[in-house]
Amino acid sequence: MSRVLVIEDDPAIRQGLEINLLRESHTVTTAMDAETGAGYIEEEPPDLLILDLMLPGMSGFELCRRLREQGQ
Repeated sequence: MSRVLVIEDDPAIRQGLEINLLRESHTVTTAMDAETGAGYIEEEPPDLLILDLMLPGMSGFELCRRLREQGQ
């Protein structure tokens, strides 16, 4: 079973992804913004990150850049 983190600000998209991933027996964590998602990644890195690029505050591009700089 894989741990998946979905960072998506659109509730309908986020919920749809979560429902389908749960159906496939994945453990799913969701976040509405990059800052919250980054906190989840620090606590327990996921096996897969589904990341929206256009997020409020920090963009998905910026979060991806920071994660790569940290070696994640």
